[in-house]
Amino acid sequence: MAPKAQTRIQLCGRLVVRLEGQRIEDLLPGPLGQLLFAYLVLNRLRRIDRDELLLAAYGEEAPADHHARFSVLLSKLRRVVGAEWLTGRAQIELVLPADVFVDVEAALEALHRAESHVAKGEWAQAWGPSGLAYDIASRRLLRGHDRPWLEDWRRRLDDARLSGLDCLAAASLGIGGPELPQAANCARQLIELAPFRETGHRILMEALERSGNVAEALRVYDRLRITLREELGIAPGPAVQDVHRRLVGGAARTAT
Repeated sequence: MAPKAQTRIQLCGRLVVRLEGQRIEDLLPGPLGQLLFAYLVLNRLRRIDRDELLLAAYGEEAPADHHARFSVLLSKLRRVVGAEWLTGRAQIELVLPADVFVDVEAALEALHRAESHVAKGEWAQAWGPSGLAYDIASRRLLRGHDRPWLEDWRRRLDDARLSGLDCLAAASLGIGGPELPQAANCARQLIELAPFRETGHRILMEALERSGNVAEALRVYDRLRITLREELGIAPGPAVQDVHRRLVGGAARTAT
């Protein structure tokens, strides 16, 4: 039996739309068609009023004849996607196969799994989904387009990117051994992207400690302490403080 053709939709980075094995992204009716299709994909679990879809595609500054133009746009999109998948008149719904792969959904689902495994200390199981969430969320959603609803989704993916990187750093640290350099690299990226997110500093300190670089780990703490004091007027949190005390105690024992 021949394998079932795959339905795969990639909205982050380069737009790719494969419906039952057929690539159709170049057939979508222009930039507005891409916006309309992306909005339907991201909201595919509900029926959507035409006025909401019109606003998603055209924005606040819709032309005076926007209803007529929208009807033409929707008809063109329906011809490309197929009437059996794009259903409804007053309310529109995108009906996709149950096994469809949508990259945005995959990133958020992978992050949920990663966070669950990290919370349980299941480092090996957390590693894969952490990387998947980070990789997908690092690509710009529907690049070349700007709408308020897109910015909302981009902020959500930015959070997923940071959380995925956080989980990947934690998983690499938990696995240890040959994964310690990756833990340190991920922690450094996390510090660069979110300098006030203390988990990046803590993981970097611990990775350096396990690699025998206690002095460098102490320098990481000192930089964080100064940054928090000067920018926010606060001290590092308890988790970072605990690592710092352990580092200082180990350094003192080594000195004696």
